Amino acid sequence: MGRIFRQLTITDRRKIEKMYLSGEKAKDMADTLRVNVSTIYRELKRGRYMHRNSDWTETERYSADIAEEKYQENLKAKGPVLKIGKDIDLANYIEEKIADDGYSPEAALLDIKRKNLTFSVTITKQTLYKYIYDGIFMRVTADNLAIKRKRKSYHKIYRKAKRAAAGTSIEQRPADIDTREEFGHWEMDSVMGQQGKSKNALVVLTERKTRYEKIFKVKDHTAASVVKCINSLHRKWGRLFSDIFKTITVDNGTEFADCEGIEKKDKKGKKRTEVYYCHPYCSAERGSNENQNRMIRRHIPKGTNFDRKTKKDIQKVEDWLNNYPRPMFGGRSSQQLYEEEMRLII
Repeated sequence: MGRIFRQLTITDRRKIEKMYLSGEKAKDMADTLRVNVSTIYRELKRGRYMHRNSDWTETERYSADIAEEKYQENLKAKGPVLKIGKDIDLANYIEEKIADDGYSPEAALLDIKRKNLTFSVTITKQTLYKYIYDGIFMRVTADNLAIKRKRKSYHKIYRKAKRAAAGTSIEQRPADIDTREEFGHWEMDSVMGQQGKSKNALVVLTERKTRYEKIFKVKDHTAASVVKCINSLHRKWGRLFSDIFKTITVDNGTEFADCEGIEKKDKKGKKRTEVYYCHPYCSAERGSNENQNRMIRRHIPKGTNFDRKTKKDIQKVEDWLNNYPRPMFGGRSSQQLYEEEMRLII
């Protein structure tokens, strides 16, 4: 049977005291009470005291009465009963979305709204974050949250590149692309695997308006592999390719050096897409790519050997990313927005 979300009762504490005296391990106690083992460790710490034996030696023990007294004191300090404790189904659903599916707290709440799920209570984003930081959940802690960094003001400092960009600078990219109002403008990047072991790499494309993502597993980190990805997309979409991939913005990595191969002119000399190169060391010029890559790392951490990843594994990450409820879109997903845009093209 699975773990359940609930607060321990005095009866549970009596059982823990009995099991503790009989020498049972914390994991066995957790299995008996169907709670997370971390709950048992916290409980043992709460009820810990030094017991004086008949020979005047002292032994560390657990007291159910001491633990219950401290628990009741904490409840008084916290104030009203927790809302989420009144709806175990809601607690379990949120826990599953964050711990198992890699959702953020806000995305978990948006997913409930998107699916029109009904629970007996509702909680706000701020309340949910407080519950997590207060250790209310069994399987969700601050470690499950995306790393927060202090925002730094961004200054455009253009450093001199070690080599010239292969094609047109981002400075010449049409200004209206910055507004993200038109569909068909993409950012492209590569994601490296375990250094020294992973020969395979990932090529990722992010559509700027919808944040729709395409992820390709490639055999190596070369320009030829990147062009091969673009060629496969061209074969799939044919004459519609230029309407879907109007522009692609990349950095100055060697894997994007074959500008002509990516743009590829037809017999009439017309390019299938326009490629723009960012300034050196200015990853913010591909902000969508950078944000998406951080989300990909939730499922494929740094140091992963991509050689062991199948196409099915990569497709699963792509599907997760495209169906993720986006706060910026009011809970709608990139997949939904992408499909709307494609219906206008096809």
